[in-house]
Amino acid sequence: MTQGGRPRFAAFLAFLTEQAEERGKSEAAILAETAPYLAALVAEDDWLDEAFARPDAGRYQQHLLFCDPLRRFSVVSFVWGPGQATPIHDHMTWGLVGMLRGAEISEGFALRSGVPVKTGEVRLEPGDVIALSPAEGDIHRVRNAHADRVSISIHVYGDDIGRVDRHIFSPEGDVKGFVSGYSNALLPNLWGRA
Repeated sequence: MTQGGRPRFAAFLAFLTEQAEERGKSEAAILAETAPYLAALVAEDDWLDEAFARPDAGRYQQHLLFCDPLRRFSVVSFVWGPGQATPIHDHMTWGLVGMLRGAEISEGFALRSGVPVKTGEVRLEPGDVIALSPAEGDIHRVRNAHADRVSISIHVYGDDIGRVDRHIFSPEGDVKGFVSGYSNALLPNLWGRA
């Protein structure tokens, strides 16, 4: 993380903490108020430490950048190698996805008689932000839009997403529980000197 980007990311975390402190705020209000802050953060690509931006040839990486001590929110970098994708899955909490580098495709799904049916597709470019809400339908599949380069998105969730019991849906409607965990073993030092 560069010195210039560190204060911006720290200010973003301070905003999220203030949001979390406000009791009784609706999910819709949280998403609406947080989206512009995430958009401003991902509009500048000078703050993510290289350790949390490296792809893995085997699968996409989900790096925890910060988790609120009370599990009220978490911030994660997703690093997509060329052609990498998730299965169809849900989140069980609200979320925001902001595109930092490259591009990704988010395919939305709804369950019809237990079978996931595609409802649409969104291409995210740097600076774009989309919201995910269990109340509005949070089932999707994400893939790197590029077959020849890395893409990185920054995700904010209303829980410690690496510890949430979630679901993977097969195209035929089979459901499997999972807990994603995180790819990194160490957290970034956001507050100290580089």
